[in-house]
Amino acid sequence: MNKYRTHNCGELRLSNEGEKVTIAGWVQTVRNLGGLVFADIRDMYGITQVVTSGNEKMIEEISKIPVESTVSITGTVRKKEEKNKNLATGEIEVVIESYEILGKRLNLLPFEINDDKDVKEDLRLQYRFLDLRNEKLKNNILLRAKIIQFLRTQMIAKGFTEVQTPILTSSSPEGARDYLVPSRVHPGKFYALPQAPQQFKQLLMVSGIDRYFQIAPCFRDEDARADRAPGEFYQLDLEMSFATQEDVFAVVEEVVYNTFKEFSKKEISTYPFERISYHDSMLKYGSDKPDLRNPLVITDVSEIFSKIEFNAFKGKTVRTIVLPNAQNISRKFYDGMSEFATSPDCNAKGLAWIKVNENEELQGSIAKFITEEAKKELLAKTGATVGNALLFVADEESIVAGIAGKIRTEAGIRLDLIEKNSYKFCWIVDFPMYELDDDGNIAFSHNPFSMPQGGLEALNTKNPLEILAYQYDLVCNGVELSSGAVRNHDPEIMVKAFEIAGYEKEVIFKKFPALFNAFHYGAPPHAGIAPGVDRMIMLIADEPNIREVIAFPMNSKAQDLLMGAPGEVTEKQLKEIHIKIDLKDKQKEE
Repeated sequence: MNKYRTHNCGELRLSNEGEKVTIAGWVQTVRNLGGLVFADIRDMYGITQVVTSGNEKMIEEISKIPVESTVSITGTVRKKEEKNKNLATGEIEVVIESYEILGKRLNLLPFEINDDKDVKEDLRLQYRFLDLRNEKLKNNILLRAKIIQFLRTQMIAKGFTEVQTPILTSSSPEGARDYLVPSRVHPGKFYALPQAPQQFKQLLMVSGIDRYFQIAPCFRDEDARADRAPGEFYQLDLEMSFATQEDVFAVVEEVVYNTFKEFSKKEISTYPFERISYHDSMLKYGSDKPDLRNPLVITDVSEIFSKIEFNAFKGKTVRTIVLPNAQNISRKFYDGMSEFATSPDCNAKGLAWIKVNENEELQGSIAKFITEEAKKELLAKTGATVGNALLFVADEESIVAGIAGKIRTEAGIRLDLIEKNSYKFCWIVDFPMYELDDDGNIAFSHNPFSMPQGGLEALNTKNPLEILAYQYDLVCNGVELSSGAVRNHDPEIMVKAFEIAGYEKEVIFKKFPALFNAFHYGAPPHAGIAPGVDRMIMLIADEPNIREVIAFPMNSKAQDLLMGAPGEVTEKQLKEIHIKIDLKDKQKEE
């Protein structure tokens, strides 16, 4: 029998009345009522109330135990006079017969463990071992464990084989900065932590592993965001041989739907999920990760305004958003939206608006410029009717979509139009294969290893900027959960695709030698994707910040305040890996 406990703090019930038991955990509260002392003992499983008998010595000793100390308590279970409906153990209490302090709290607490008041995040991360005692955060970590186990079970049931890929590998350009690891036995050379197992999982397809998956750690030297942890993250990485885009969708939709259904009570999009082309998504929502809970839609009205004498919109791409229930929208709303539009968060040159009143009479900042003919076209194009309002932005075509998207989101929030209890999934498909970079040159727009739609013929005959790729993103509530693609497994197509983007064949072989070489030995068509585990858990837990679902996250500056990383190392360690540090330029900057 365990010497510290016979039961955990969440399992005793009225059926245990009269039993002699031992429980162990942390002292959450101590309440001295004079003749009696009550204490709540907490462990991972729950809380049990204990109470002293009339023994004066024990009353004095128990009342002086510092909260958050660990104790083992032996006593008899009895029925409470008054049930605590908030606890699973609320019908019983344990009358203390003996106790032992196992780990006494010696220092003052930096913050109250279960207090809802705001605590600075850096302080929480510095004392993460205390922060994890908080019930809400603890439950998030337990939820994380259950979700990962559920994902793994589903993938195995679908015939996927779990394979662990290397953590120490070679540096490769995948869109973010690598974390580099110097080699001791190969002076001047470096490993890199993988940004993703991309090349390895494709090599597994060439090797004959038909369906691969792993809960994969990925490492990217990126700045933090609310939905992106700096340093490292986990993804449900998967790849399928002899598979098309549709095959990937069929697997992922069922797995994701089942996972959200299992762990959330919110309404969930049924599969197959809605599919939206990249072009339509940017036009209608101003983003390639649209939040479909927001009913507002963007419409292009450039052609209508090209016929109107309104200089502010002359020669510009004009987008509009129709708002419902204009009669309930105050002037303060329009002023606030105008202020937001011109703020650094949106960076629009301005925001115009009109209302559609009775008899389709227009009212607002630009109403006088809209002719009767233009009004008819505008209402027909947008579907606006009496009782609606319209917001307008105008700018260069390359940037107006993003501006309109931010205004759409902000208007949806301010008007309280966004559905509260639903998960809206969609696929963004048909990404352009190429785009123009800042210097006007053809460059890959998404993933250089994706298969172009139309294959080699498209690469040889079409305008590169018109070529689409078999690339796809899974989006939920405005959060990109994953990116994936049908892979380019044909060396000839790969060489041509890179050639269009300005790379010689030698560059491919130098940067991706294993993959390029493997494709010369009979590679199967294959496709894959990698839903972000942390982001899925963040959405299911309804947390606004991804760090709330990670046990030991870094802060927004990519620092581990608990362990003191990144930190300095000794001269001996540096010599062993043939590294010299020169901070002169850095010190000058500071």
